[in-house]
Amino acid sequence: MSDPATPPGPAPLQKIDTSVPHSARIWNYWLGGKDNYPVDEEAGDAYTAVFPGIVTIARSSRAFLRRNITYLVAEAGIRQFLDIGTGLPTADNTHEVAQRIAPEARIVYVDNDPMVLAHARALLYSAPEGATAYVDADVRDPERVLEAAARTLDLDRPTALILSNILGHIPDYEQARSVVTRLMAALPSGSYLSVNDGSRGIDPVFEQAQDAYNASGAAPYILRTVEEITAYFDGLELVEPGVVPVPFWRPDPGSPAPQPIGEHGGLARKP
Repeated sequence: MSDPATPPGPAPLQKIDTSVPHSARIWNYWLGGKDNYPVDEEAGDAYTAVFPGIVTIARSSRAFLRRNITYLVAEAGIRQFLDIGTGLPTADNTHEVAQRIAPEARIVYVDNDPMVLAHARALLYSAPEGATAYVDADVRDPERVLEAAARTLDLDRPTALILSNILGHIPDYEQARSVVTRLMAALPSGSYLSVNDGSRGIDPVFEQAQDAYNASGAAPYILRTVEEITAYFDGLELVEPGVVPVPFWRPDPGSPAPQPIGEHGGLARKP
């Protein structure tokens, strides 16, 4: 737990390879952040040259997360969040959205990127009534994630599991499904699963750009079909409107009419 008046000092940088583009830093670049290197900007610019719409996808994904968290706190009464694959801090991080509504909310972030670890100070900046923590762990090791999260969260109470643009980094689809199943099995009834990921079958130009990126030598990110993304929620109760392109998930009143993009997401409750 961290007092906002005395945020922790920055963690030391370690094992950061600035010669190879990294998806979290490229994503940060597309969101307008500063936590990236020239190699990431070059890769990001090369991607947008093929598919300029990736910036819209990145920002729509972030807005989807904000609306999810708002629903979970304000309507579902959730006060605990396990956010895996955190990425680099930008505006409207999970704890910022949740604690604006419920300062007592408790959030655990999980990532295994040393660049994210170096910026954990921003992620740990909590309202005094609640708590935030950062866990250095891999989503493919659910037991390690849960063990570490339990130091901050009471996993006998309903908890929201957030998997935002992380499952595409697990190349084997069955392994990705197994990770979701094992994590949700450890959470009680009344918990929620939020997933959004890049999707196939919507925009061929997006798929071409992503395939080229995956062939570049960078860590691949696998686009999945809408049916595959929907299957992550098997056994759970989907919140309306179900699994949809992320701009269509409970858009803000008065916002422009949503347009389909190659990014699908949903939210579901564990019965």
